[in-house]
Amino acid sequence: MPQATVADKEWILPTLPASPDNPLTKNSVSLGKTLFFDPRLSRNGNMSCASCHNPSLGWSDGLKTARGDHGKLLPRATPTITNVAYSKILMWDVRHPSLESQALGPMESEDEMNTDFEQVLGFLSSNAKYQTMFKQAFPAEGVSTSAMAKALANFQRTVVVNDSRFDRWLAGDTAALSWSEWRGFQLFKGKAMCSKCHSATNFTDDGFHNIGLSQLATEKADVGRYLIRKVKVNKGAFKTPPLRDVANTAPYFHDGSSGTLSEVIDHYTKGGEIRTNLSPNMFALDLTELEKKDLVEFMYSLSSAPKSFDVPSLP
Repeated sequence: MPQATVADKEWILPTLPASPDNPLTKNSVSLGKTLFFDPRLSRNGNMSCASCHNPSLGWSDGLKTARGDHGKLLPRATPTITNVAYSKILMWDVRHPSLESQALGPMESEDEMNTDFEQVLGFLSSNAKYQTMFKQAFPAEGVSTSAMAKALANFQRTVVVNDSRFDRWLAGDTAALSWSEWRGFQLFKGKAMCSKCHSATNFTDDGFHNIGLSQLATEKADVGRYLIRKVKVNKGAFKTPPLRDVANTAPYFHDGSSGTLSEVIDHYTKGGEIRTNLSPNMFALDLTELEKKDLVEFMYSLSSAPKSFDVPSLP
C-alpha cells in the first residue's frame, strides 16, 4: 500500500484542544463523566446525557431521530459527541457557541431533560460525594450551574477517536488500509469531492450546507440554520458532521433518513433530492458501482474497533 503523502498528513488530529477558561483536569473530567450518566439531572429522573449519547452506540442513540422527555419524538437525529473537542461549531444549527453552553442545552429544553435547576442543585449540594467531587474539580465555585457545565464539557472533550485504521495508515502503517479503502480515500479527496465539506483534520469544514434532503419538500420542513440566522443561504443548511467513527453512528443526516453509508453515497451521487437553495458543492457525480463501494470501504476505515467503557457508579 502506498505511504501517506505530506499532503495526507494534514488529516492527522492535532493535540487535544482545551478551553483557556476551563482547564482540562482529572477531577473535572471525573465529575463530568459522573454527571453525564446521572438521570437525576433531569426533571423526571429518567434521562441522562448518556440516554442519547450512548458509548455503546457510537456516542449517539441509534435512532432515526432523538427521543426526549417522556419519550417525545424530536425532529432531529442525535449527533455523536466523538471528537467534539475539535469542533468549532456545535449542534446541527449552532444554537450554542461553546461546549459549556451546549452541555446545559438539553437540560434547559422542555422537550429534552427539562431540568429543574433549583431542584438539581439542591440534590447535588446535599449529596456528600458530589460535594467532594465539585470541591476537588472547582474549589473556587463549588456546586453551581457553571461548574456543572464546565465538568460536562471537559468530559466530552475526552471522547476522542484517533486510532482508526486510517489514522494508523497516516502514522506510517502501510498495511493498515486495504486497496479498496485507499482507492476510496483518493476518491474522497478527488473525483467525489467529499473533502470539499468533510475536510481535514476532523473531516468537517465547520460550516453549513443544504444537501437537498427530501424532508425539505414536506409541509413542515426543517430549515436548519435559517431558524437561527435568517439569511437565504442558510435555508435548509445544517452543520457538516465529522466522520471519524462514522460506521458506528447510523442512521445518517440530521433527519436520520439514510440507514447505511451506501445510501449516503447514493444520495450524494444523485446530487441530492430537492435542489432548491442547494449548496454549490452539491451536484450529480459520475461514480461507478466499484467507486461507490470503495468510498464506503474508506469510511469504514475511519472507525475504530469497539472499546470497553466503564460507566461510573452514581453517588
